[in-house]
Amino acid sequence: MKQVVQNYKSGELAVLDVPVPGCKPGGVLVRSAYSLISTGTELMKVSEAGMSMLGKARSRPDQVAKVMQSVATNGVPATYRKVMGKLDSYTPLGYSLCGVVEQVGAGIDDVKVGDLVACAGNEHALHAELNWVPKNLYAPVPDGLAPRHAAFGTVGSIAMQGVRQGEPQLGEVALVIGLGLIGQLVVQLLTAAGVRVVGADPDPTRCELAERLGAAACGDPASPAVEAAVAELTDGHGVDQVFLAAGGGSNQPVELAARLARDRGRVVDIGKCRLDLPWNAYYEKELDVRFSRSYGPGRYDPSYELEGRDYPIGYVRWTERRNLACFLDLLARGRVDVEPLVSHIADFDDAVETYRSLKDGDLKAVAVLFRYPEQAAEQGESAAPEVSVPEVRRTGTTVTPARSAKTPVRLAFVGAGNYATSMLLPHLAQREGVELSTVVTTTALSAANAQRKFGFAQATTDLDAVLGDKSIDAVFVVTRHSSHAELTRQALLAGKTVFVEKPLALTEDELAGVLAAVEESGNDRLQVGFNRRFAPLLQEAKNRFGTRTGPASLRYLVNAGKLQHGSWYLQQGAEGSRFAGEGGHFIDTASWLLDADPVSVYATAAPGNEDLQVVLRYPDGSTATISYVTTGAPGYPKETLDLVADGKVLRLDDFVRASVYGGKKWVSSRLPKARDKGQNAELAAFIKAVRTGGPMPVPLESLVATTAATLAVQAGLAGDAPVTLARTP
Repeated sequence: MKQVVQNYKSGELAVLDVPVPGCKPGGVLVRSAYSLISTGTELMKVSEAGMSMLGKARSRPDQVAKVMQSVATNGVPATYRKVMGKLDSYTPLGYSLCGVVEQVGAGIDDVKVGDLVACAGNEHALHAELNWVPKNLYAPVPDGLAPRHAAFGTVGSIAMQGVRQGEPQLGEVALVIGLGLIGQLVVQLLTAAGVRVVGADPDPTRCELAERLGAAACGDPASPAVEAAVAELTDGHGVDQVFLAAGGGSNQPVELAARLARDRGRVVDIGKCRLDLPWNAYYEKELDVRFSRSYGPGRYDPSYELEGRDYPIGYVRWTERRNLACFLDLLARGRVDVEPLVSHIADFDDAVETYRSLKDGDLKAVAVLFRYPEQAAEQGESAAPEVSVPEVRRTGTTVTPARSAKTPVRLAFVGAGNYATSMLLPHLAQREGVELSTVVTTTALSAANAQRKFGFAQATTDLDAVLGDKSIDAVFVVTRHSSHAELTRQALLAGKTVFVEKPLALTEDELAGVLAAVEESGNDRLQVGFNRRFAPLLQEAKNRFGTRTGPASLRYLVNAGKLQHGSWYLQQGAEGSRFAGEGGHFIDTASWLLDADPVSVYATAAPGNEDLQVVLRYPDGSTATISYVTTGAPGYPKETLDLVADGKVLRLDDFVRASVYGGKKWVSSRLPKARDKGQNAELAAFIKAVRTGGPMPVPLESLVATTAATLAVQAGLAGDAPVTLARTP
């Protein structure tokens, strides 16, 4: 098997082939699925290994003291040989992982082969394909908890033990100094316990992340912002607890703790920072200084860790193993969220390069995971997961009869929110041959407002009355995202032509339900509001670009910006992610420009899953990269696009200007124009299809493929691997 090791003398990192550990009694053999790099503890060890001998001595005065004692006892030559022998050998890395039980040792009856477990210990939860783990250093993973999240179990237990040492109580205020991996988890655990938290870290990105995860306020410890936040939250008394989760040689954390703690407050050291306590400051407040020892009671006790002797719960409530199980339970119940902490997932074979990138600063991360592909595949998180692109099946497809030019197309709107009233209804209200028949909303007043403003003949809250009205030719579904699929399904079964704003569906089951309605009713008259392919400027640019013969490379930057507080788009649990809601626009545009549907999707995200990179691959080898970002400058254009192929380049600048470079250069008018993203042309094409009974503007197969690709983005983020779009009946 393979294992990550380091030579402490030379600093060499390697992935070595080593023997498989035996499955001894009192433990289990675990095949790793994911293991977590401790970006604090492990990187400190990696950095120390790269130091000179003098640097190593300065960084570890405790070890120097042991060497001097050995010299006094054994003499210089013997001590030298002993020290050099120990330094010039490979040592393991890692102490937190999740994997599957491959073999059960004698005396173990709480897990079986195939069970998923989280494992702890710097001798037992190593970055290795297989590990033997004693009973008190593993815990079963609750059903539904992702293996990559369970791999945080050990560091979560460290954070939890630190919080327990602080003895927080409901309503108290705590200060967390250092917002690295442990600090971020401490923030979440305190928040879950009903404690208001102030964070301090010089890195603004980490401060922002901690605030997203529950901290009341965060800032640079050298700035007045932290002190002001503490004063405001505590009425000037100071915080009840300070948690030192920082590292390094500065004494600033200890001094800040004394300044901001209340009288008789508690200071808990979790990290490894300098601890020169300013005597007067700590004495005058009679501060209670406590140390948190790793994962909890049982740590460093061989009888507990190796021999499996548990401490009676009546005497020791929270042991290492109980802390581990408790943290996993909090993860499974959603009280703690580690997904935003995952900065990078690397293949285990790339371990050496990953450590180097972290050490050199090329990879800036809060948490990094190693993925073990073979095991991940067994757990359903394969290197190439699939999302189904259902086959469109029709049985006796409904034929919409053509209407005479004098017969108006009668429309009903389900929903009259901001998009409907600003981007769709103004175009339809002015269009000849269109009659706005009925508007349906959940509240009577919004229906009445739409009726008054756009001239609907009727306003109602009764959807069934609209679906049963045979005089209505087409139904527009312009409601919140979570209702799109079901309303579309009902309208198709009622025999209506349907225009549904994106997204068509938020899950594969919802998409399958829509297509089941198509098959059952024979009604495939459906359009999704992917309007950008209808934009006149983009259509002209595509025509100027001409026929493509070779594979293309497309880049699409979407400068989406931040949402306003309170936007229903933020209700991801009910309405899906922001990209799930509008990402189909950009995938559809790319597919239309490339004249094909994608065959695979790869997605990666910044912490919090707000900034996405989505790579689509097409049958002819073409690729499209969509950068969907919320952290850009507000004044920069929202959408810019470049298409490169056959020695030509198509450029689109936010639907205001377009250009094509090739044999002849073409540039659209430089005069400022209103952005036309194609809504009017899309509606014209839809009304024409309804009136004439001709084909819908976009084939249903294309709408389904775009929706499936959008759904695959979330699947790709969950597995951090390319997702194959499999065409299935």
